[in-house]
Amino acid sequence: MSMAVTGPEIERLIALMSKLPGLGPRSARRAVLQLIKKKETLLSPLADAMAEAAAKARICSACGNVDTQDPCAICADTTRDPHVLCVVEEVGDLWALERAGAHKGRYHVLGGVLSALDGVGPDDLNIGRLVERLGAGEITEVVLAMNATVDGQTTAHYITDRVSGLGISVTRLAHGVPVGGELDYLDDGTLAAAMKSRRPF
Repeated sequence: MSMAVTGPEIERLIALMSKLPGLGPRSARRAVLQLIKKKETLLSPLADAMAEAAAKARICSACGNVDTQDPCAICADTTRDPHVLCVVEEVGDLWALERAGAHKGRYHVLGGVLSALDGVGPDDLNIGRLVERLGAGEITEVVLAMNATVDGQTTAHYITDRVSGLGISVTRLAHGVPVGGELDYLDDGTLAAAMKSRRPF
């Protein structure tokens, strides 16, 4: 059994850092060492920012986004189109679409996808609130921005079935050749989806 080479406070920081996505024990140890080397300019401001975020972070009661206010800045923005609702799996997907400037309407975060293998059913997701929002009558289009996975598409089909009869247009993100993509480097599924989703030029 290897012995700790630092005090328990630093070992605890390394252990917590190693739980972050993309950071294993070695990467966490390097990151912590760098933070400690730059204690005044990096570690202390980071600790302050994390404490403030922990105290102020909220889940938006309207859409499920993470912000420091409720409703979140997106839901509170009166310049956004209130008639188009983009449904995403996780908050990270919402942030990605915002970073790209790809959507000017409102959002709804499901908090995951349906998965029989993982025991995730409709009641485990934010689907009831989605149906409630759609039933209010203001939304005319739902954009299903699900990942192109079996569980993502299963969730999209389930939502489509739930909202049928409400008179709301249901669309989904296009699948196929990415901007700048070369056909020779794409996988078979992407090529098949691109061919199936072809449109007039």
